Amino acid sequence: MRRLESEMAILLRRIKCVIGEHARGVHPELQPAAYLILVWLTEHGPARATSIVENLDFDKGAVSRLLAHLADLGLIVRGPDPADGRATLISAGDTAAQQVADAAAGLRRRLDHKLGDWPDESLADFVDALGLYNRTLGTMQP
Repeated sequence: MRRLESEMAILLRRIKCVIGEHARGVHPELQPAAYLILVWLTEHGPARATSIVENLDFDKGAVSRLLAHLADLGLIVRGPDPADGRATLISAGDTAAQQVADAAAGLRRRLDHKLGDWPDESLADFVDALGLYNRTLGTMQP
């Protein structure tokens, strides 16, 4: 378990660096947590702030602040929810969505370059094990 903790700590530091790099690639002032919201919006389309809170498991106040940050940077679009005129739908702006897609493509290229020598079976086994790990932890109670 100690080895797992050590390897996960390294992985988390790497992920934190990648998220920060991608956030700066979209906008030099973009906060990494706001970048995660932007990614989610590009993947799931327009959504209410409550959906962001529920799906990303972020604090409601934090989401509100991060959405204000994204709006200040001109990276999101707000519009009325056709299902409920009192509610607001938030979506990634077109330019921001393209920048997020470019960042993801760049990451895939870097991973392909770094992991290109791995046998397909080893990579598939790693992905399967990581998926099992994430599903298992996703069902854990705090």
